[in-house]
Amino acid sequence: MRAGLVAVTGAVALMAVVGCGAGERADVVVEGTPPATPYDGPLDIATKTLDESTPQALLTESGAAGRALECDGEIYTGGGPDGWSRRDGGDTPEDGLRLFFDMFEPEVPRSGYRVERTADDRVLYSYDIGGRTKVAVVVAQDQEERPGWGPETHASCDPAELPASFTDSVGHEIWTDRAGKRVPTTSLSSYAGAEHCGWEKTHFLGTGRGEDHRQYVRDPDGVLESGLLTAPYDGDVRMPDDAHDTGYRYRDWRLWLAEDRTTAYVRTSDGVEAWPLAKEMVACK
Repeated sequence: MRAGLVAVTGAVALMAVVGCGAGERADVVVEGTPPATPYDGPLDIATKTLDESTPQALLTESGAAGRALECDGEIYTGGGPDGWSRRDGGDTPEDGLRLFFDMFEPEVPRSGYRVERTADDRVLYSYDIGGRTKVAVVVAQDQEERPGWGPETHASCDPAELPASFTDSVGHEIWTDRAGKRVPTTSLSSYAGAEHCGWEKTHFLGTGRGEDHRQYVRDPDGVLESGLLTAPYDGDVRMPDDAHDTGYRYRDWRLWLAEDRTTAYVRTSDGVEAWPLAKEMVACK
């Protein structure tokens, strides 16, 4: 197994990505430079779908693709084949990689992949940053009732490990720490409310994971039901004496937390805002 694989903490919402035009699709595979330590394990590892997100479950579901990753932190997504129809299979391995994007619409770059390894009727494609694999897709040929080339397994690292040009283009809000390093979205994430729910001016901030996960909400127009939050949002407060600077930054936002962690204090260029804790996960339906 490649180093650096740990558990993903929850499901992520898939979103349409840039690069759907013919020009970028033509460059889906590039020559590239081989990584210092290319994956040398088997490409035909059996997979099984599990209803959980533990490290073992992700590796079981993503097979060789998950084992080919070289994440700095967490493995973010991983999965096995849903199967492709008889008319979907491609004539070449690259066609199989394109089919992966068409079938799953994953939140990963759609160009710049490199052939990392071939073995019998399978090809491992990798998207690398600094010579380390951040997205891996294994395509296979002529599987049972699935003629032609198509995606067999896939896996990716946290979006924070992908280029800022890509994450900015798809709306990921990647925070940084005191040293300016991008923080994994599984540790800290934020996003704007959905337009179709009328939540355009709301904002959601998530910290921690699992049982430690907390969601804070910025609701300047009071569009959310009051019963969803532990307190009202306040856009102009005095920073509490026991609050401390976490070091986390996103644009001009600076995250401060007090000992009880019932409120996220966000210092901006205009002052300090108090984002109350949600009583339970708030989501637009």
